Amino acid sequence: MAENGGGHGTRAVIAALLANLGIAAAKLVGFLLTGASSMLAEAFHSVADSGNQAMLIAGGRVAERGPDRQHPFGHGRVRYFAAFLVAVVLFTLGSLFSLYEGFEKLRHPHELESAGVAIAILAVALVLEGLSLRTAVREADPLRGQQSWWSFIRTTKKPELAVVLLEDTAAEFGLTFALAGVGLAAVTGDPVWDALGTLAIGALLAVVAVVLGIEMYSLLVGEAASPEEQAAIRQAILSTGGVAGLVQLRTLHLGPDDVLVVGGLQLDREQSADDAARVIDQAEERVREVLPKARIIYLEPDLPAAVPGAR
Repeated sequence: MAENGGGHGTRAVIAALLANLGIAAAKLVGFLLTGASSMLAEAFHSVADSGNQAMLIAGGRVAERGPDRQHPFGHGRVRYFAAFLVAVVLFTLGSLFSLYEGFEKLRHPHELESAGVAIAILAVALVLEGLSLRTAVREADPLRGQQSWWSFIRTTKKPELAVVLLEDTAAEFGLTFALAGVGLAAVTGDPVWDALGTLAIGALLAVVAVVLGIEMYSLLVGEAASPEEQAAIRQAILSTGGVAGLVQLRTLHLGPDDVLVVGGLQLDREQSADDAARVIDQAEERVREVLPKARIIYLEPDLPAAVPGAR
């Protein structure tokens, strides 16, 4: 099974937050000195990312609350909701602003000033974002198993890692677009290149926001455990003494580290009620052994119906 860790990806989120706060300030200073629209777009990109990481941290804290009367299965899905909000913020604050700024600079070109300062700031930002991405990769790699990175992002139930991996990757590409735009504008003397770099950043953020929104929507609606995890659960139940078969199995992620398991077991008709209860308890213990995050398990006997006229 690819995912078996219990971490929230907190280290990666904090690393990204610290990096983005510093980068946002540097980019904003760079815009004030140069007037480069791509610098301003990247500054808003980093501001949006910083807010996103703050939301992820807050969502993780709320998700740690235990079950209560109104939320009997806990608050684990808050982490999915926080990540979905990240997609919304990334699109509205990051993408739409960048697209607007790019179109404005196409309509009203503005000659760059101190392009060397902008290039230096963007180069430093590339390095810092790379360090943040490296932290996310190191934290996600043990959970990824043999999956490709794209497959991991599509299937992981840990939203923080998916968000940081996508955001940091987008940031690296966005900074490259900004560098290309500012550099070409400085070399050619044509500020249109800066505007085109800004538009490219906006389009990139829109794509990332849509991908992230689709993935978080799926998790919010409710996803089953992975096929590998379901196979392990099935094997654990069927290997329990006294279980003759498994009629049905349903799983649902209540949060990244909380899985609901519901199953109907075929038990021998000769077993007493006490024997059936003991077998079910043993089956639940086996399930928790192979999948510790299966914290809520409902298994019930599904006895075969008696044949009419049979003795």
